[in-house]
Amino acid sequence: MRLAVFASGEGTNFQAILDAVSGGALPAEVACCISNTPDAGALERAEQHDVPTEVIPPASFENPETFGRALLDSLAAQDVTFVALAGYMQKIPPSVVDAYRGAMTNIHPALLPAFGGQGMYGMHVHHAVLDYGVHWTGATVHLVDEEYDHGPIVLQEPVPVYANDTPEALADRVRKVEHRLYPEALRLFAENRVHQNDRAIEFDDPGHPRRSPTDSE
Repeated sequence: MRLAVFASGEGTNFQAILDAVSGGALPAEVACCISNTPDAGALERAEQHDVPTEVIPPASFENPETFGRALLDSLAAQDVTFVALAGYMQKIPPSVVDAYRGAMTNIHPALLPAFGGQGMYGMHVHHAVLDYGVHWTGATVHLVDEEYDHGPIVLQEPVPVYANDTPEALADRVRKVEHRLYPEALRLFAENRVHQNDRAIEFDDPGHPRRSPTDSE
């Protein structure tokens, strides 16, 4: 797997991916890091690990079609086979979604389909969770399609919400799960253990709850 990571911010999930690769837990090569802003901390992390970087701001292009072509050209130049969105705050153009359908994932700081969709990102999610009064939130890794936070769910893990939680405390607790969950999901793809049937995702890995029939006991 030649992996491209798209990130707009500090890049803590990107760091978790880099650590998993360097530690041997993720059999992949990080081919590049792409951001929409030159100020992204993820770019510094990439440079520290000798990962090629590129800044491709959507505002520099006339429309999503030309923006998509620029992204695809950059991915092709690095022979990218899989894309991981890690705090990337831009909608992916349809041409890129189509080119990497089934090979592009995103990490979301809630248990989708709850607290997802346009405008639901970062601290906005944790504020919404606390305002709604739910007892559980979590993290979700899902495949990317043309809608926000809509693609088939790959992995999820719940996180408790406490009565005295602040958005910051909740975000820290969810982030710890994200940093473990995202590299694990990417490992499953890298080892070709993920099988999609419409919206159903199954694994031929006995360590995960959804297994393919060939692994049933």
